Amino acid sequence: MRQAKSRRTDRTLSAEKTEAILAGGMQEFLAHGYAATSMDRVALAAKVSKATVYNHFQDKEHLFTALIQQLVAQKFRAIFDAADAQVLNASPQVVLKAFANRALDTMINEPQFLNFMRVILGESGRFPQLAHAFVHNIEQAAFRKLCQYFTSCPHLKFTDPEATARIFVGAIVHFLIVQEMLDGKAIMPMERDRLIDTLVTLILTNQPEQL
Repeated sequence: MRQAKSRRTDRTLSAEKTEAILAGGMQEFLAHGYAATSMDRVALAAKVSKATVYNHFQDKEHLFTALIQQLVAQKFRAIFDAADAQVLNASPQVVLKAFANRALDTMINEPQFLNFMRVILGESGRFPQLAHAFVHNIEQAAFRKLCQYFTSCPHLKFTDPEATARIFVGAIVHFLIVQEMLDGKAIMPMERDRLIDTLVTLILTNQPEQL
């Protein structure tokens, strides 16, 4: 009985330490960037030993990738899960507008997400594997599911659902980067509703049914 309780405690402590390391890693990457962050810094921020950090994550790249996976799981999958439950049976116009608004709300209202995106974009030239990890996880969580919707929705008959999904998401990401991350709203402002309405209209133009 005591041994079983000890194993449960070990698992709990391991999970707690994993969360502490991820939080410490996020803190350090945001404060110093990828190149200047060391596992020593992460250990100090997480209040664990350096050996513990390496026991949980093989190296700095694996830690950064784990943060990407966590971020995608928390943000992008939540967008689609909510859409599944609420609006996928509605008209494509309603579905796409809801998705675009939910995506932008999720990303814009989370400063940590925007700052982490800045780190990825800023470091992608020297460390392309970081960008590759981000794109791979976005592919799994966002593009595939949207492409599946474009393919399976009986009201839509796209010649190339994958390319259409990339165009749709690309417009949203462009809006996010230019307006929010690069402060474009102070130079070339664009109302969000105007962009989404126009994007959805363009995507649904020439569909076989009146939407």
